[in-house]
Amino acid sequence: MTAAFIQRLTLTNFRSYHAAQVTLDRAGPVVLTGANGAGKTNLIEAISLLAPGRGLRRSTMDELAFSEGDGSWAVSAEIEGMQGLSTLGTGIDPPAADNTTNSRRCRIDREAVGSATAFAEHLRVVWLTPAMDPLFNGPASERRRFLDRLVLAVDAQHSSRVSALERSLRSRNRLLEDPRSDPHWLDAIEHETAEVAVAVAAARAETVSRLAGALVATRDQSPEFPMPEIALDGWMEKLLPSQSAREIEDRYRALLKGNRPRDAAAGRTLDGPHLSDFVVTYANKGVAAENASTGEQKALLIRLILAHARLIKEMTGFAPILLLDEVVAHLDPARRAALYDALAALGAQVWMTGADPAAFGDIVDRAHVLVVHAGSVKAAP
Repeated sequence: MTAAFIQRLTLTNFRSYHAAQVTLDRAGPVVLTGANGAGKTNLIEAISLLAPGRGLRRSTMDELAFSEGDGSWAVSAEIEGMQGLSTLGTGIDPPAADNTTNSRRCRIDREAVGSATAFAEHLRVVWLTPAMDPLFNGPASERRRFLDRLVLAVDAQHSSRVSALERSLRSRNRLLEDPRSDPHWLDAIEHETAEVAVAVAAARAETVSRLAGALVATRDQSPEFPMPEIALDGWMEKLLPSQSAREIEDRYRALLKGNRPRDAAAGRTLDGPHLSDFVVTYANKGVAAENASTGEQKALLIRLILAHARLIKEMTGFAPILLLDEVVAHLDPARRAALYDALAALGAQVWMTGADPAAFGDIVDRAHVLVVHAGSVKAAP
């Protein structure tokens, strides 16, 4: 077995599902069809919660509850993964008497674990959704979030580092708001900020380097999807190959100290990896991805996701679960066929959604085709 595989998925009071279960007795793509708004994306969002982080919509925990339920929800999956057969589960209990939402619970084989980070020992999950389509034309913050998701799929601790950096920066900003703040407190928080900032930048740089290598290794495969060149745009990331982490930390601490007046006036920290950009270029044309056509941007994004999935397989020995939301509907027949071939070669369990069943005609004979309608999931007749 070289791919994580969900054998049974159970949803309870989750989004549009009061109760639903999907059972798969063989490998092969999983195709979810149904009208717009039927709940196809809700189902794959449930799977995305079996990975570190907040899922493919980054929803708050109370937003995930069934509207007619008691505020609780649960997702459970019986899987064959990197640790063999396991049951992963997550959810929240009903709100307490004071109407506050309980924190999310995570379990492995019915035993409580600290967070969804522990799920990464059993499977990895990668997704592509329509919300990612404007990635190259949007703000740098969206590209950083996209990159951090790529890093998180290969390094389950990355979200903790990113969160720690955000907390440190907020603490520094609050201290700078008060002109009477003790400089020693600022020194201490800037010392911590520099350490975690370099750790975040290093994790991103390593993943970008590995992903660039995976792209080059598959240059001659799936020519229907254009080749992207990727890089990080930030002074800290550019220094990492030539300077030690300690040297970069010291440089950043000095920069933070020197920039205190400027940052205090701005109300935020104006330098650091929290402002770096993930730069993608359409290699064959030598143009920035943001200047490519809408179709080319989608194809570049698919190529990145496929290369990332291959990288995960190389690093862990197991292909991740892929969640592709409304992807094939926007591809011409040649690219659609090329995507199906690439997915078959990867060997991953793939969950795909689409309103038009005809779009999956090339794989319908080897796929699990499920019809989603009004909170129910049934095998296609």
